[in-house]
Amino acid sequence: MADIVLTTLNARYAHAAFGLRYLHANLGPWRQRAEIVEFDISQRTVDIVETLLERNPKIVGLGVYIWNVAEATRLVGELKRVRPDIQVVLGGPEVSYETDEQEITRLADFVVTGEADLTFPGVCAHILESRTADSALTIAGKLPRIIAAELPQFDSLQLPYDLYTDIDIARRVIYVEASRGCPYECEFCLSSLDIPVRQAPLDEFLAAMDRLLDRGVQQFKFVDRTFNLNFKTSRSILAFFLQRYRPGLFLHFEMIPDRLPEALRDLIAQFSPGSLQFEVGIQTFNDDVAVLISRRQDNAKVAENLRWLRDETGVHVHADLIVGLPGESFESFGRGFSRLVALEPHEIQVGMLKRLRGTPIVRHDAEWQMVYSPAPPYEVLQTRLIDYGQMQRLRRFARFWDLVANSGNFVEATPLIWRDEPPFDCFLRFSDWLFQTTGQTNGIALKRLAELLFRYLVDETGADELRVVRALWNDYRRGGRSDRPEFLRPYLPLLGDSPLPVAGATSAPPRQARHAATPRSRALNRET
Repeated sequence: MADIVLTTLNARYAHAAFGLRYLHANLGPWRQRAEIVEFDISQRTVDIVETLLERNPKIVGLGVYIWNVAEATRLVGELKRVRPDIQVVLGGPEVSYETDEQEITRLADFVVTGEADLTFPGVCAHILESRTADSALTIAGKLPRIIAAELPQFDSLQLPYDLYTDIDIARRVIYVEASRGCPYECEFCLSSLDIPVRQAPLDEFLAAMDRLLDRGVQQFKFVDRTFNLNFKTSRSILAFFLQRYRPGLFLHFEMIPDRLPEALRDLIAQFSPGSLQFEVGIQTFNDDVAVLISRRQDNAKVAENLRWLRDETGVHVHADLIVGLPGESFESFGRGFSRLVALEPHEIQVGMLKRLRGTPIVRHDAEWQMVYSPAPPYEVLQTRLIDYGQMQRLRRFARFWDLVANSGNFVEATPLIWRDEPPFDCFLRFSDWLFQTTGQTNGIALKRLAELLFRYLVDETGADELRVVRALWNDYRRGGRSDRPEFLRPYLPLLGDSPLPVAGATSAPPRQARHAATPRSRALNRET
């Protein structure tokens, strides 16, 4: 039994709800009367309601995000039908803006907008202390339905890391943060509204990280938007983990792509291959588009930093580009994509622009004829420069790029798709062919995808059969597979005793480990 149940629907089981742990850690005297109960969006609403009712809570605090708002709306609707006396308090980025326009906020009792860490305990106190002896609620008129949280400072917060359970550590992503906020004003991003940047007390934070390491945590995902903004702090954190490095340690950071001074480079270069992953948000290489959306970025410095990371370190580089930004044409995006491929990040996430609630990107709607889906995740459907049909081609392009290139299943075969032409043009042709051939963007088994790639390269581009076979065979075995796909068998005797590809020692997770560049695959990239 718990008077307060903190809950959310995660995108998948492995994603522990970081925000719920912050709320629980900061409940003060109400902490012992609270419990975290997590679900994921694949679970049935009726089963979730049943589990919540088993706790017989007086308050359900629900985290609402772009990926779970549809499911969360059904959950609140059914919960309030069955137990209207339970007070539902919503929080999270999806309900922090345009609050009056949403069905879920109409169904709930209270909504806390912004960072609710220190405001939520007060809401709980109002509710729980306002019950009379017969448990009838007497809080009407005493608390507004929509409550704007004051921005908390870290020196007022209890850090939540001791709330990760042993099961979390064994099975789930461990999220951490050394800072909150972002100094930049990119109009597509909610972080542009989160100013100023606030740093966690460094000694307290590192002590918490030390305890997690002692408990066996191997993978840390930092959710800071600008980890390398404060060089002193980022150096201290990198030095801390470097001193405590052990095989299997993996650290994910989101980095500002044009800020990588020598003060950080010397530490980064000392980490073992595969132990660091940097997510670098390029978003666009079009300078005019960057100005239009208030994004500041030195693209020459970005290129220099990416080349250094690829040539001089074992960092796994994950770069982001956005499709459909105001002012970005089909051709402009293609040029930016090819430019990024030439810089050789291990992964390029091609994301469709989303109209996140509260972001100022909407100011461009009229001029650039921006049309978005009304359903989460509110992806762009067309713009003045990219019509609906072109946007669909780019959507499929993004999906197939993820299946083929980002997956790490075709490290050597992917660069064979382009030769003397820009990578974007060549991969777009492959994407169009793959969709025309299969009619699918999901559910393509790995063996079938490998055979389709073989057919395309040999039959459609005229690539040398043996070269394609060697690349695909190396890729197939790189994932630890020993069977021989039927379509490759006639060719394998021609390869002789082809040695297993060696990617070198790495402490990265499996997907990242497949990207670990062999001398052969790096040479192939540069040659083509």
